[in-house]
Amino acid sequence: MAYCSIEAARDAGVTGDDAVVAAWIEAAREGIERYTQQIFEPTPMVVVADVGADGLVILPRRVRQVTSVAPVLDDDGASLPSSSWRLTSSDVLGQVDALHLAWGGYDDLVAGAESYAGGWLGLWEQWGAEQVRVVGEFGYAAPPLFVAQACALLAADLQAKAAPSDADAAQDSSLKVDDEGNNVAIEDGDDDPSSEPVAPSASTGSTQVDALLAPYMNRGPSLIGGI
Repeated sequence: MAYCSIEAARDAGVTGDDAVVAAWIEAAREGIERYTQQIFEPTPMVVVADVGADGLVILPRRVRQVTSVAPVLDDDGASLPSSSWRLTSSDVLGQVDALHLAWGGYDDLVAGAESYAGGWLGLWEQWGAEQVRVVGEFGYAAPPLFVAQACALLAADLQAKAAPSDADAAQDSSLKVDDEGNNVAIEDGDDDPSSEPVAPSASTGSTQVDALLAPYMNRGPSLIGGI
């Protein structure tokens, strides 16, 4: 799903047939994600994050739902039952995107997490794991208005700055152009969660777009984990 419509991109100044406009929108989406380190549509992802004090795990992405939580060990760690953690999301006013591991709880049906063995905290100390691997759906429900506007403006800016060879490449659905005008391959999408990092950039290349995206930056001390 694109962050803006073809019509919005054309209104911003992008020219060409639908396939060309869609290619520049895709390039703009990539640039926005690199700059903000945020995802503005529901996306299956794998996130690895640090376990902090009292079992608090700050997630480096806006979280929508979690399907699996497992300790990061030398050998593959078993997934934890949902009774051993709870999720909070910034979709709810006043909440933060975080997992809260049930340090004070126990489950007599889980080996090592029995009440007499110290419960979940005892099991975690036995593992000695400092991180968790979280599989779920991350991102916004839909791109906010300013992000959609930024996408249309950035698509137009990228096209205006592109060399003729870059413009020709935008007509090829197997290629896309990054925020510096470089042609890079588009891979076929699938429904599998992604664990590939998105390298950050200092700017989208447009100060106007950067200003629109300022409220949506995802950088700083909250990024204690990584993708």
